Amino acid sequence: MSNKQLSTDGLIAGKTKPRGTFPHYKRAGDFVYVSGTSSRLPDNTFVGVEVDTIGATNLSIEGQTRAVIENIKDILQVAGCDLSDLVELSSYLVNMNDFGGYNKVYSEFFDETGPSRTTVAVHQLPHPHLLIEIKAIAYKPLA
Repeated sequence: MSNKQLSTDGLIAGKTKPRGTFPHYKRAGDFVYVSGTSSRLPDNTFVGVEVDTIGATNLSIEGQTRAVIENIKDILQVAGCDLSDLVELSSYLVNMNDFGGYNKVYSEFFDETGPSRTTVAVHQLPHPHLLIEIKAIAYKPLA
């Protein structure tokens, strides 16, 4: 179990506060629903984003994908689950040209027996530095 705990407002202490009015996750019986998760850090910076001294931005789908899955893992741990309890993932990519890098990192965490998955392209995400967001559903019986 992670050392991260739920705060009084239903958010996970030490994790980035969502950019909206929703929790990191919601348990409904034996299912745990993880809200859309990005690579944003508590200080409002992002994993997988480098800005050089002249302001040029380098975005890494591999870095962002890894951070998103690690963030989901942390959220699941607080809910009493782990990545092996995932039954479904929905991934949102800003650019389908990033699919290869995303899929490569995804395969470091999951194989063909992992959760079902849907990947779609979206016009944009809540910040211009975000390349990916993932929401997840886990199944972990309470008993």
